[in-house]
Amino acid sequence: MENKKKYDFIGYWTNACRFLLAAVFIFSGFVKANDLAGTEYKVQDYITAFGLNSILPSSVPFFIAFAQAIVEFCIGVYLFWGIRRKISTFLVLLMMSFMTPLTLWLAVSGKVIDCGCFGDALVLTNWETFIKNIFLLVAAISVFRWKDKIRPLVTSRFDWLIGLYASIYILIFTLYSYRGLPLFDFRPYYIGSNIKKQMEMPKGEKAPVLDTRFILEKNGVKKEFSLDNYPDSTWTFIDSKTIVKEKGYVPPISDFMIEDSETGEDITYKILDNKNYSFILVSPSLKKADDSAIDLINELYDYCIDYGYNFYCVTSASNEDIDEWKRRTGAEYPFAFADELMLKTMIRSNPGLVLIKDATVINKWSVNDLPDEYVLSDSLDNLPIGKVNQKTFIHKIFLALGWFIVPLLSFSVVDAAWEKYKRNIK
Repeated sequence: MENKKKYDFIGYWTNACRFLLAAVFIFSGFVKANDLAGTEYKVQDYITAFGLNSILPSSVPFFIAFAQAIVEFCIGVYLFWGIRRKISTFLVLLMMSFMTPLTLWLAVSGKVIDCGCFGDALVLTNWETFIKNIFLLVAAISVFRWKDKIRPLVTSRFDWLIGLYASIYILIFTLYSYRGLPLFDFRPYYIGSNIKKQMEMPKGEKAPVLDTRFILEKNGVKKEFSLDNYPDSTWTFIDSKTIVKEKGYVPPISDFMIEDSETGEDITYKILDNKNYSFILVSPSLKKADDSAIDLINELYDYCIDYGYNFYCVTSASNEDIDEWKRRTGAEYPFAFADELMLKTMIRSNPGLVLIKDATVINKWSVNDLPDEYVLSDSLDNLPIGKVNQKTFIHKIFLALGWFIVPLLSFSVVDAAWEKYKRNIK
């Protein structure tokens, strides 16, 4: 009797661990696929932290991010449906055995601000991530040790179909989101967001107290300075680090500042306080920008001139890169400067287009989906693209889950019905 209780407990425990891991890996893989560019940026942070920039090709972050999204999602699906138990339990144990010590190193060293395991959908500190991974590692060891206790939700007749559909689904979703823009935008510049409100400090809150230190070098000697005793121009800048001396509230948007490239004027509030429409062509790096839609961009600028709308290309590129872009594309629109990280956060496309009115993000487009002359047939007040898209977050969830859950549940129902039919005819 005691052995049976122990046997039952192991079975319940293993399947509880299996569903926990399945939920985490499906969610983690999905949010990485949803924002592959963001995952690519995070992988680049890891590569930089390990000092591998000069060794690895520039395409490596993309392929690692792509593989990570696909593999994590498929492992989660395999565990949930209880299929391919040997390979899925081995892979989940392998990944957790690697990620747990890695996140401990991140927590201790602080080389990367957060692990990025759930993208911008759920941001955890490095210590929170490490504690989470301890639990997941225990679960991974359990499912690997007692993989034979995992109860499949479908028979072997249908398990290949579950695996195939999951792979096709996440592959298509990843490419769709990467070519366009993330279906779910968890960053503060989402459509409908008011940038000025996202920059405000709530009443009763106070800003964190920061201490920035600058590492400079002169005659082979490196020294650390603060803003108060910053030296003259004979010293060469090497690095900087900012220490949080006292925690406080940080607004969702704290680095939105745009500067005219010609005059150096701060035009941030010239854009945000404008009651009319402003098109912002965002390009963190003009050297790496996709120039396949230059004709559409130039036509869009002409449209803005005709209707009196603002148009700026906002970039963190150098003046030399701007001149080269003008020469290559025939661009006549004005340019402005902004922080590279802010631009990457604003839109996941290079270039990408953001439409702002009265500090509110009205619409966003990737370089592959820019509005053309057929869409821009009238003033924006009379066009659907000039109004905030009413497609709600819940609607998007039903859309994504519908294409994922409904077919997989259908396979399971058909499989169960077939098994019942076979038993009845015996």
